[in-house]
Amino acid sequence: MQVNISGHQLEVTEPLRTYINEKLERLERHFDKITNVQVTMCVEKLKQKIEATLHIPGSEVVANAEHTDMYAAIDALTDKLDKQLKKHKEKTQSLLQGATGR
Repeated sequence: MQVNISGHQLEVTEPLRTYINEKLERLERHFDKITNVQVTMCVEKLKQKIEATLHIPGSEVVANAEHTDMYAAIDALTDKLDKQLKKHKEKTQSLLQGATGR
């Protein structure tokens, strides 16, 4: 999984980069077909915003989150991505089961 992290009006520090990578590894344990991840962080006044796009075979999963603390925003973002990946995985599995006639 290739991870691209960028900051808009924000310097992406090594601790932030490490924290994001650790959180994304958790997602990869649930869904191992993630090919590429684009993460963008920005600051608007008192809000810390983060957005991520996960590229998976045949689709994309997009989520964003905001909080006063960037680490809390990252946590919220990965929770949203996790839910979406589980939903996508369940949908894919049910389509496969339907196609095989089980």
